[in-house]
Amino acid sequence: MLMDTIRELCALSGVSGFEEQVRSYIKEHAAPYADEMRTDALGNLIVFKRGKKATGSKLLLAAHMDEVGLMVQSVAEDGCLKFSCVGGIDRRVLLGKRVSVGEKGIPGVIGLKPIHLTTAEERKSIPEVKSLRIDIGAKDKEEAEKLVSPGDVVTFVSDIVEFGDGFLKARALDDRVGCAIMLELLKEELPMDCTFAFTVQEEVGCRGAFGAAFSVKPDIALVLETTTAADLAGVKGHKRVCSPGEGAVILYMDGGSVADRDLYEKARAIAEEQGIPWQTKHMVAGGNDARAIQQTGCGARTLVLSAAVRYLHAPSSVGCIRDFEHIHTLARHMIGAIAQEEV
Repeated sequence: MLMDTIRELCALSGVSGFEEQVRSYIKEHAAPYADEMRTDALGNLIVFKRGKKATGSKLLLAAHMDEVGLMVQSVAEDGCLKFSCVGGIDRRVLLGKRVSVGEKGIPGVIGLKPIHLTTAEERKSIPEVKSLRIDIGAKDKEEAEKLVSPGDVVTFVSDIVEFGDGFLKARALDDRVGCAIMLELLKEELPMDCTFAFTVQEEVGCRGAFGAAFSVKPDIALVLETTTAADLAGVKGHKRVCSPGEGAVILYMDGGSVADRDLYEKARAIAEEQGIPWQTKHMVAGGNDARAIQQTGCGARTLVLSAAVRYLHAPSSVGCIRDFEHIHTLARHMIGAIAQEEV
């Protein structure tokens, strides 16, 4: 069931600020298991489920619905579209990629100046985003403007494929994996009350998580995420960060937050006791909703459980299915352990 949910979520468009499709899917599938559900002003979907132990808002689980993408800036005279990136995207992954533009899903391709028209110096460098265009096959500006407008969101088009030794290639694994795990947890009988926040706009500054945490006011937050794997040829030692297939990533610190030490040690102990493969990041990098949640209101104890994913923020990200399942199992056990704490 977890993989089915991940596949379905990764097929939906949800660039930061335009998470409607993802939120509608989650709302529909969470409704039968929720005791309370609301959407706040920013668009966060906040779901409360009662557990065996009444603890109120003590525990928050969070995962973000949004993904990186593009946005149309203007339409050129030749009918091609100028665009900006929404979220952190390595411009090297943009060249030649298929995209879908706006609510109508207008197909397009990201193109650039033909190589025979470039200078020797230009061929040595990566083109700037401002020099790239989205070609939607329009003959001119007038025809293009009948189909698209400035402000239209642009989503990468990418097939969802299982391959190799249990690996999955898809767009938006960051963070539809976390959303899928939370949906599966919602279906289970929980040992304590839990609030699930499916947040918006993480990729542009963890904006949704700040508002969600401010309204929920949790004491503890478990953030279910994905994180950068750099286990590729030519990358040595600690710079490999973490590796898909080696288990759930339990973070002690990243670029935005420091894990609560007790929660970190508890997660490691549970993983060892339950035989759940785990790893940590060997390089402090990146950030996620934990940084906003940790600092909101009176503060909260936070811990991030992540899946190592290669080519993060690219149209074809790659993760290991076993890791997704291990995070699900570890999160379930963590809820049980937290339920044993004094309220």
